[in-house]
Amino acid sequence: MKIVYGLIIISILCGCSSRLKVRDRADFTENWKFYLGDDSLANETQYDDSKWRTLDLPHDWSIEADFSLSNPATPGGGALPGGIGWYRKEFTPDKSSEGKVVYIDFDGIYWNSKVWVNGHLIGERPNGYISFRYDLTPYLKFGEKNVISVRVDNSQQPNSRWYSGSGIYRNVWLVTVDPVHIDYNGTYITTPVVTKDSSDVKIVTTIRNTENTLSNVDLYSILVDADGKEITRIDNSVNVTASGIVSSEQLLKVEQPNLWSVDRPYMYKVVTQIKRDGKIIDEYETPIGIRYFTFDKDKGFFLNGESVKIKGVCNHHDLGCLGAAVNVRAIERQLEILKEMGCNGIRTAHNPPSPELLDLCDKMGFIVMDEAFDMWRKKKSPHDYSQFFPEWHERDLTDLILRDRNHPSIFMWSIGNEILEQWSHIDADTLDLQQANMVLNFANTLDKKSIPSKDLHVNSLLTLKLADIVKQLDPTRPVTTGNNETEPSNHIFRSGAMEIIGFNYHENNWVNFHEKFPDQKLIITESTSALMSRGYYIMPSDSMNIWPERWDKPFDRPVHQCSSYDNNHVPWGTTHEGTWQLIKKYDHISGVYLWTGFDYLGEPTPFWWPSRSSYFGIIDLAGFPKDVYYMYQSEWTNKDVLHLFPHWNWNEGQLVDVWAYYSNADEVELYLNGKSLGKKTKKDGEFHVFWRVPYTKGTLKAVSRKNGKEVLSREIKTAGKPVSIRLTADRNKITADGKDLSFVTAEVLDAEGIPVPTADSFIKFSIEGNGFITGTDNGNPTDSLSLKKPERRLFSGKAIAVIQSARKDGKIVLRASSEGLESNSVEIRSVKK
Repeated sequence: MKIVYGLIIISILCGCSSRLKVRDRADFTENWKFYLGDDSLANETQYDDSKWRTLDLPHDWSIEADFSLSNPATPGGGALPGGIGWYRKEFTPDKSSEGKVVYIDFDGIYWNSKVWVNGHLIGERPNGYISFRYDLTPYLKFGEKNVISVRVDNSQQPNSRWYSGSGIYRNVWLVTVDPVHIDYNGTYITTPVVTKDSSDVKIVTTIRNTENTLSNVDLYSILVDADGKEITRIDNSVNVTASGIVSSEQLLKVEQPNLWSVDRPYMYKVVTQIKRDGKIIDEYETPIGIRYFTFDKDKGFFLNGESVKIKGVCNHHDLGCLGAAVNVRAIERQLEILKEMGCNGIRTAHNPPSPELLDLCDKMGFIVMDEAFDMWRKKKSPHDYSQFFPEWHERDLTDLILRDRNHPSIFMWSIGNEILEQWSHIDADTLDLQQANMVLNFANTLDKKSIPSKDLHVNSLLTLKLADIVKQLDPTRPVTTGNNETEPSNHIFRSGAMEIIGFNYHENNWVNFHEKFPDQKLIITESTSALMSRGYYIMPSDSMNIWPERWDKPFDRPVHQCSSYDNNHVPWGTTHEGTWQLIKKYDHISGVYLWTGFDYLGEPTPFWWPSRSSYFGIIDLAGFPKDVYYMYQSEWTNKDVLHLFPHWNWNEGQLVDVWAYYSNADEVELYLNGKSLGKKTKKDGEFHVFWRVPYTKGTLKAVSRKNGKEVLSREIKTAGKPVSIRLTADRNKITADGKDLSFVTAEVLDAEGIPVPTADSFIKFSIEGNGFITGTDNGNPTDSLSLKKPERRLFSGKAIAVIQSARKDGKIVLRASSEGLESNSVEIRSVKK
């Protein structure tokens, strides 16, 4: 038996080796030339770019700007440093590749990109979030120097309601294949019948033939488990017409499948091979998960037959001080922090995400709402995507679904967020000609039986069109939208196309949802919008502070910070506890995507300049959890939790509100310098206990108990004056691939080694060895210092430095110093795989 298993492993390894020979998907991100500015000659092959900057992709030029120079008059806290940028790269395709087909795949360029190869314009895409492919073959010179040129135009500002970033900010791949090959996003795998005992795996493979002759090939699909063991396979013959495309359907049967779930996200993969005359000419892998799910109008969401409340967050795509430039480790770190909180869902607010995010959600177990658009025809910003929507929406939406539909983590498609067409009463004859034809031509193609009402508005027809595109490409998942109009008169609802009704806010309509939507299913696509600054407290904590102004109107106060007690929220939102109370109590609410998991750049609600990032996150921009993180951990996990706050550095005699989040206990008792201040127990519908305590320095201690026995205890001590710096790396060993990261936290300690929670020391970082400082941050929404500078002032006692590896093995030493403090260093090892 061991011999047979060994032969299987050898066979799979040989298959991997053959894949490298027959299909080469090369990382195409190294050694690009970059110029911030415009030059109409930069697309020419012989153009002199010797004075341009050399860098690796992904790259976001906006994050490199000095935010202190931004225009304070622009909504959202400053105009994005946009402009026009050029990228160029020289490369030499091997002579042996002649006769093959060479593609370049861009995962995303923000935005308005044009691409040339050897001076030939090969394509353009305005959408900054869409992945796309170009065929380079007709223009290449094999064995000689070739030049790729990319122009990125992000000069029209503002074109987004949040920080978009600028440039080739996602990965780029060079793909070399046989003329007969699996097409771009060419496998579509579904599991039409799934039980705990068996599963059908349906595979539709699209094969492209770029030759001028008919090709007869054999198509193999091999299912491999997480240990690399072959489970089953199937093959059949396929005739691919000259210069044609053909799709072939196959069906596999899996006995006793390992089902994908949020707690055990088991992944298989399908290895697809094309053989001609017994020889493999193409090979392609598709990771898959086997699971089944339903949304019930009364009982909510069920995954593999078990009830699961969706406990999700909305997240924008920026990665704090890294900006919009994709980095796998930075995304993974965010998901790890969320998973530790008990989060099981991600909404890709409000645009198609990077492929890497979805790969990680597959592996780590998240329920993803994949979102396509933030606007349709009606604009939200002066220069946003609405200008491109009439011409590009079909292709952009199609490309999104084709790219993402194999991910088991995706459970629903969102075709829009707070679309202004919810309310619009524009008639077709008031639209411009292009928009009118776009909608009405589609209406003429509809089967009249599929239209729920004869007098549907043009915006309902547009909704039907977008939903129809999705369902044609993927009928296995429901379609929804995030709506801030929650009445049935909403044109999106009237279309009848929404398989799940998505509500943004309007919690007063959640409980009695079925009175207006008797046969519909409900998901809270966006909620809460509570406001917090980590480590900043406004008392009394039981006094609610609802900001009267909207985010797009200036608001000011001496200190641009929001209380970290759960007592701040926007007028249209709620507190965290208020939202969760309803979600937890009512079964018909499938779940929630909170606004937001992490703070993000832009939309600094409710303040104006100099604030430059949001206050909405459960976790701040640097990745430090705010206090409410532990409320969710106490409710969303089975862990023993006891979180005591605030810090214990106040003015003598000041009344301080002390809160505790806890779980798996009956009560919490609070002590100050050994004296009991009483026991507290949460009342029904409450998620914290609190005491109002006259401050005196010393030690604050909380003890949680269950059945009279201690579960956990926590202490907070008064800190003295700062004396020394402490550095803590989240990973002391990273991969020497030029991409991996270590996040190093800087704090200051007093003479007793107690962290000083109010410290704002200015820390300077320096580095030696095979790595570099790629960014610093502190989570302070008002800090306008460039996020690329190797220095940072502590905010509420903390800051972070992000270390990126070079491509060599070796030691990296990060040092931190500050005037009047003992410096410190931390060592990180960079190791080749």
